[in-house]
Amino acid sequence: MARKKIQLTKKENDGLRAIRRWFIEQGRGPSVRELTQEMGFGSTRTAVLLIDSLIEKGILHRGVDGKLRLLKDAPESNLNARTVEVPLVGVVSCGAPIFAEENIEAYVPVSVSLASPGHRYFLLRADGDSMNLAGINDGDLLLVRQQPTADNGQRVVALIDDDATVKQLEVNDEAVILQPKSTNKKHQPIILDRDFLIQGVVVAVLPVQSFLNSEKKNPR
Repeated sequence: MARKKIQLTKKENDGLRAIRRWFIEQGRGPSVRELTQEMGFGSTRTAVLLIDSLIEKGILHRGVDGKLRLLKDAPESNLNARTVEVPLVGVVSCGAPIFAEENIEAYVPVSVSLASPGHRYFLLRADGDSMNLAGINDGDLLLVRQQPTADNGQRVVALIDDDATVKQLEVNDEAVILQPKSTNKKHQPIILDRDFLIQGVVVAVLPVQSFLNSEKKNPR
């Protein structure tokens, strides 16, 4: 039996875009009060009903801790532009798969011109200024192609102990170096003489404001 197509009302689509903006900008979903203000509702009850409706339709999920996760984009999102849904990943624990359910905050539509079919991708939010000379600034969204290896000079996401870090990979006969590219001299190279995990290679840097502006120009 064919699955019934999900239909969203205009209010639900508008609410979905607002919630997705919160995840992209803040790294979390909005509270009921924040969504009420964002949408200009007259009461919090309207926001509660909107959230409940999106949960019922399988767009949102509320965890036992009350936090929201965005499970998918609007069903109509691929009708006007060729996009794929890419998971926005939060904290990545050592040894845990990138796409583990608990790691994914939201799904964000990205053009197939950036996320080409045949590969798996994820989005990370840059934290800090350790790569600002390599075009990565605090708060930028990084489109990462998932792969376990990388070439010299590529910007990689590496998992060391419990921390994911973005650095430039440099390999020589003696060591593997994760090299910062920063105007801030406090950031020092990480020299590795032990195993570590490459999670992927940064293929595009998406400044948040530019990304959100493109969303406004191409409403779903």
